[in-house]
Amino acid sequence: MKLICTQGELNTNLSLVLRAVPSRPTHPVLANVLFEADTATQQVRLTAFDLSLGIQTSFDANVEEEGAIAIPAKLLNDIISRLPDGEITLEDNIGEPVNQSDVNSLIVILTSTSGRYQMRGMDVEEFPPLPQVEAGVTLQLPVEALTEGLRGSLFATSADETKQVLTGVHLTVQQENLEFAATDGHRLAVVETTNKAEQVEDDTDEGEEINESTSSFELTLPARTLRELERMLGMRQSDDTVTLHFEQGQIVFQGGEYRLTSRTLEGQYPAYRQLIPRQFQRQIAIDRRQLLSSVERIAVLADPKNNIVKFTIDSVNQQIDLSVESQDVGSATESMSAQVTGDSLDIAFNIKYLTDGLKALSTSNIQMQMNGGNSPVILTPLGGLKMTYLIMPVQLRE
Repeated sequence: MKLICTQGELNTNLSLVLRAVPSRPTHPVLANVLFEADTATQQVRLTAFDLSLGIQTSFDANVEEEGAIAIPAKLLNDIISRLPDGEITLEDNIGEPVNQSDVNSLIVILTSTSGRYQMRGMDVEEFPPLPQVEAGVTLQLPVEALTEGLRGSLFATSADETKQVLTGVHLTVQQENLEFAATDGHRLAVVETTNKAEQVEDDTDEGEEINESTSSFELTLPARTLRELERMLGMRQSDDTVTLHFEQGQIVFQGGEYRLTSRTLEGQYPAYRQLIPRQFQRQIAIDRRQLLSSVERIAVLADPKNNIVKFTIDSVNQQIDLSVESQDVGSATESMSAQVTGDSLDIAFNIKYLTDGLKALSTSNIQMQMNGGNSPVILTPLGGLKMTYLIMPVQLRE
């Protein structure tokens, strides 16, 4: 294999696939990036795979000799990222040893304007192939709809790996809508976006008509996978589409030269719709940015042990008083006007959960709906994206 490319092109594409290289690989070859060079297409394809998440990308290069080799990912990245701009030649050479003990080693030679580097490679036969979805469901999803759904839900997933299915986002695909749901047990984010892309097709039985079971399906995807999908979507135009291939236990997203494969999460996702109250005794319309700024300012003086902010909702004066208190640090209060419907109420929230939701809600004004001080509170945008953010209040001590 021999190819010539620019430092910038290689550095960019290598950075993309590196996210699928495990920090503690179960097999030595998984610590490598697979390079495949094709003289016919004059392209180089990079692949990284940790047996759960796989990332593949391609870029144009001057391929003089085609071939494939697995190269240590971290070592290569440490070199490439430090090289100056300019052309890089990458080739493999069996029999050119790094030292006398490496006579039979597979050697990768990298030549740049600043010097020459040699490192050991691995045989591609050891590198596991990315899973292929040969049967199941294939459809086109709008980049804009996916981006909005992930932005409004990913933050609410659980970071606790023992919670398994809660570490992912539950995606419901219908012919006209996409619904994203995420919860960590303390808060819930649900986003509904419009699916304007092509109709679902079923590849399992050629000629089979589209029916309700194939045009609507649900799956739960790991948050880590979806964060990589977010980065992939960031490289696409908002009016583009991404191809989704899905069968039980496996999913593939394809966008241009970028390919993302992942296992789905097993287990029954909670019936989250049942958690959302249908009626509310109190409603508050408020400026989102002003509320977020106020909470972030006074949070500096919040007690780090409980990290809560108290809301005193005043229906008579149509305002909300925010307050925090820390015995060892001090206290802070701020007031802001709001449109309050219903009786006055004292209620408290975890500051992180509240600010996460306020950042995810994209509109200028939002609505807060609640019943008592210990029942779920719903935040929704006034106009714009159809999003529901449920947060459980913190019980106030008498």
